[in-house]
Amino acid sequence: MRIVIQRVSRAEVRVSGTVVGRIARGFLLLVAIEVDDTEADLDWFSDKVLHLRAFEDNAGKMNLSALETGAEMLVVSQFTLAADLSRGRRPGFERAAPPEQAESLYRGLVERLSKSPLKIETGRFREFMEVELVNDGPVTFVLDRKGR
Repeated sequence: MRIVIQRVSRAEVRVSGTVVGRIARGFLLLVAIEVDDTEADLDWFSDKVLHLRAFEDNAGKMNLSALETGAEMLVVSQFTLAADLSRGRRPGFERAAPPEQAESLYRGLVERLSKSPLKIETGRFREFMEVELVNDGPVTFVLDRKGR
């Protein structure tokens, strides 16, 4: 699993011109599910995202988590994050999980995040989406299995 975490002041995702998810200050999560990912990975990833200290305290230091600040989250599936760019010029997607596995694990991640008191919005799995965001900072992190 690979998640790009962007701290945003606002973000929204549209499908066919219609807004399907919108948040104010919080995290935009771009999520790629890979072939080796399992249900067992979901607790670690959701816990890491919820407790990541990426918001400033009164001293201006990144010392507060999404839970501590009441941040919102917009979770968007993005299989292209699993691309292998090491060979040639065309991305290879062998690492991306097949759609059935990816959708199940993506929904499992959203479900775990939704158990928190935070507002959790989503895009639409396997849909062409337009994502609009205002990166706050900019602050962007990449979380993947290697960091586990």
